Amino acid sequence: MLLVDLSHPVEAGMQVFPGDPPVDSRLAASVPRDGFQVAELHLGTHSGTHVDAPLHTVDGGSSVDELDLSRLVGPGRVVHVPDLREHDVIRWDDVRAQLEDVPAGTIVLFRTDWSRHFGTPRYLEHPVLDVEIAEHLLSAGVRVLGVDTLNPDRTPDASSTGPLELPVHAAVLGAGGAIIENLTNLHAVTWPDPLLSALPLRLRGLDGSPVRAVAMQL
Repeated sequence: MLLVDLSHPVEAGMQVFPGDPPVDSRLAASVPRDGFQVAELHLGTHSGTHVDAPLHTVDGGSSVDELDLSRLVGPGRVVHVPDLREHDVIRWDDVRAQLEDVPAGTIVLFRTDWSRHFGTPRYLEHPVLDVEIAEHLLSAGVRVLGVDTLNPDRTPDASSTGPLELPVHAAVLGAGGAIIENLTNLHAVTWPDPLLSALPLRLRGLDGSPVRAVAMQL
């Protein structure tokens, strides 16, 4: 079996969504002092490569421990959208040819290769998905989509005010689906129809969780 890790390492100081809790860790016990090592970890539910549950944007929506795990392990489709610039909008016509035959239940991942900018200010200026893409996928029976960017919607800059506009989140999470963000290494998935897995921690009542996302060739 060939496996490709699609996850960023979780480490202190890593880039997070603006305003989210910073990632930090410290030793709570060490082998020289205590005979064993234990670390204390502080992070938000949307740190690193993670999955959004409906509760993230839907008041009263399902929490991450209530997600149907069978939706987060299954056949995948990697949609390549190359040569994008800051804040470009990916539209249905750009990806239609790669998605018109997508079966229901497929996990659809969008490869922009923007993950190469992770950890830099440019990562916040990522391309976005037009909500029409989400609507077409939902109509086809797709309930999980993922991106190798911080957000399928626009990430606000420092001058933004007021509530966030998150149309893709509203569509997918509003339909009871899930969104995987901050993927990486999608260029290494070089075979068609990978088996994908992005399982969250069973965090009761919370809105998301880091995942160890992998693509497998059986």
